[in-house]
Amino acid sequence: MRVHVLHHAACFDGAASSAVFAAFYREHVAADATLVFLPKQHRQGDPFATPDFDADDSAVLDFRYSANARLGWFFDHHASAFQLPGERAHFDADQTRRKFHDPAAPSCAGFVAKVLGERWGFDAGVHAELLRFAELVDTAAFSDPSVPVALEQPALRLMTFAEQNREPALVGRFIEDLATVPFVRLANAAYINAVLDPVLARHQRDIALFAKRCRPHDDVLEYELLDQPPRAYNKFIPYFHHPTIRYVVGLSVGPDGLIRLTVGYNPWLPREDREHDISRLCEHWGGGGHPYVGGAAFTREAEARAAQRWIATVLRGGTP
Repeated sequence: MRVHVLHHAACFDGAASSAVFAAFYREHVAADATLVFLPKQHRQGDPFATPDFDADDSAVLDFRYSANARLGWFFDHHASAFQLPGERAHFDADQTRRKFHDPAAPSCAGFVAKVLGERWGFDAGVHAELLRFAELVDTAAFSDPSVPVALEQPALRLMTFAEQNREPALVGRFIEDLATVPFVRLANAAYINAVLDPVLARHQRDIALFAKRCRPHDDVLEYELLDQPPRAYNKFIPYFHHPTIRYVVGLSVGPDGLIRLTVGYNPWLPREDREHDISRLCEHWGGGGHPYVGGAAFTREAEARAAQRWIATVLRGGTP
């Protein structure tokens, strides 16, 4: 039996959700199932392809909904889970009782474990460490911005691996290991170090780069890195340099060559002081996310710059 597990790419919570779901599936559905982990990136339009659901069963975790008739399971906590016309109605009409959405859930991995425990009696106790850190990372509940920038804790090394790994063969191995290997040991595994060593060296240069490129004005910080080689950046660096800034709106070129717009509300400021739903602002440009953080992808630089200006203007209280 072949099962496709479609999950949010380059995301620790997406990988953690997949690890928990895989453990459940083998324990409660099919012990001999072959699980194939397929990372998915957000983009404008339909992010799914027909082969994504070419399996005996399929699941979408920590990612947008699909009305594909072959979708078997769905778990997500993004406010922008339903973006294409008819998707919300399709979800609401589902009779399988295997599709779930809760935008209030702190992490998708925790949401998956909670639902599977309540509905199918799945005991996620053995995954307590994984679930705790998935929530910590996805809610950015660190004591201060220096913690996720220093990357000294084992969980933060694994977060960085999930965000930076571009070897397809390592995606499944990492997800399987998350479910069975203690973090302290996994964070120092040879294949983890092989990816992280050059990334961490570059990370130090990125910290200096952001110090030059960050432009704070009226509680909104903007940065633009479109002249840099395609890559993923540590999203906490702007807050490290400007710990009291309210909002961040940045542009960079992602590993896939698409221009990435990143928008966030400072997680170290009072949550009740946020005036805007960032997921809604990003949906205006074909993206999405959560009320506190989101993004969008573009193929054209002019459109990406227009989106950055539009969102920054809204966040500053102006009229675009």
